[in-house]
Order: sequence, then structure tokens, then C-alpha cells
Amino acid sequence: MGWKIYLPQDILPEGREYLESHGHTLVMGTGTDEETLCREIKGMDAMVCRTTKITRKVFEAADQLKVVARHGAGFDFIDVVAAKDHGVMCVFAPTANSDSVAETAVMNMLIISRNFKAVQKEFLNDYMKAKMKIEKHTLHGKTLGIIGCGRIGTLVAEKCNKAFSMKVLAWDPFRPVDSYPDFITPIKDLDELLGKSDFVSVHSPLTADTKEFINKEKFQYMKGTAYLINTSRGMVVNEKDLYDACKEGVIAGAALDVLQEEPISPDNVIVSPHIGGATKEASINASLMCARGIEEVYEGKKPTYPVPGF
Repeated sequence: MGWKIYLPQDILPEGREYLESHGHTLVMGTGTDEETLCREIKGMDAMVCRTTKITRKVFEAADQLKVVARHGAGFDFIDVVAAKDHGVMCVFAPTANSDSVAETAVMNMLIISRNFKAVQKEFLNDYMKAKMKIEKHTLHGKTLGIIGCGRIGTLVAEKCNKAFSMKVLAWDPFRPVDSYPDFITPIKDLDELLGKSDFVSVHSPLTADTKEFINKEKFQYMKGTAYLINTSRGMVVNEKDLYDACKEGVIAGAALDVLQEEPISPDNVIVSPHIGGATKEASINASLMCARGIEEVYEGKKPTYPVPGF
């Protein structure tokens, strides 16, 4: 007899079909607020979390919850300490959207290097000004600095090196120096990487140490012609400091797929609504990885992708 699996938000048919074919019952939620979750989690054995915050109160309200599957590569939506306190396993899908996010980072480099926001704003009024007077740059031969060089950072590095002949530097205090492929040069000092890079692409998880660690002090090390790309988490960048740096010309511009709260508006800042992992292929992968993670726990197996620390 299978489990009751709670879905505060729906998952793609591929994930649904996998779970149902293994004998589980899917229960659709009616809302994503804490009060609704606390009421509806009772009697549920498992849950898939997309963008819903799973707080300590939800774990306290759960009376037979055994596993939470995070539908994506990050897990900051889940109070993992509370999960541990209540004996709930947490699994996630760390590789599901890697290609999608990497492609978004490269897309943003191309858009911001062509100053496309300003071009788009101007060309209907003055075509020749948009074409000839707004400064634009190529990626070819430039230096890319990767902050946080895990799977996604490595994919970005590979795409930029092979497609645009970019020189790639990487700073990642947790990655052994001898583990990098030959097209990436590891840099021990973050400030050195910032000073040498024409494009800086951020791929760091959100932790106590990385919260707003890209700030006014760090922007001072960057070239005035350099661009910041962030497709990781909005909270790793101090947005007020970034706004000031872009407005005052400390750096050339930024492209952000993630934000803390309010949009940033200067013409040299490109903003998208966290679409990095929102492709159909990435969503299918995440749905299936969540489903398989739940099934592994159901079968008493060690899950392939437990959240770190579980």
C-alpha cells in the first residue's frame, strides 16, 4: 500500500505518473500559506515542495510526514533544522535544472554585453542612435569569473570557453584545486578574481556566509567595464549596493535572474523573473527526481539526492 503524497503546488504529469504507477495517492493542496499547509499536512506521508515555504510550524503540525522532496536545486524554502528535529528526510533535485540555468547565465551575458535594454528602449525613437551610438561588446576572448564552481558554474564555464573562447577563472573555497577541468583556472582569492574578470557569474548557494557577500566592497574590486550576472539566489547580492554601483558607473552593468524584493531599474541592469530553471525540460527532470526520491525513501533505500546534512 502506497503513501499519501501532498502537493501544495502541482507537478508535471511525468512526476505524477511515476508516483501513481508505484501505488501512491496524490493529494492536491488548496493553498500555499502556512495556515493551509498546517491544516492539510495531517495524514500525509510525503510532500513535494516547489516554491512553497515549509516552516517549523508545518513540521510540528505534520503527524506522519516522512519525507519532503524539494522540486529544484536549492532547499532554502525548507526549514531543514525543523525537518531533522521531527525526523523528516529531505531530498532534492540538484541536477534537474543545471543546463537550463547555465544557458540562462550565458543568455544574460549576451543581452547585457549588447546593452540590449537601452537598445530596445531607444530604437523605435531613433534607430540609428540605437544601432550606432549605444556601446556594445562581444564575449569573444573576454575573461569570465565564476563564483561558486559546482555543476552549473562548470557548465557555464564550458559553454563560454568553447563557444566564445573566453578565459575562465573560478573561485570556490569548497572545491579541490585538482578537480577543475583544464579550461578553468582556479583562483584562491575572490578579490583577485573580481579584479581580473570582464564578466562575473555568481553560482553560490545561500548560506549565512554568502548572504549579501557581493556588496559595495566587492564592487570596488571589479573593473568599470565589467558586468555582474546572478542566476543563483537574490540574497547573495546586496541590491542597494549593486544599484549604486550600476548607477554610478562603478561597474558597467548587471543581469539578474533572481531578486530579493524590488526590481532594479537602471538601463544597464537586465532583470528576469527567476526563469533560469523554468524550462519544460528542467521541470520534467525535477518532477521525476522528486518522485524517485520519495519512492527511494518509501522502499527503505538511501536516497540518491538527500539534502546535505541528511
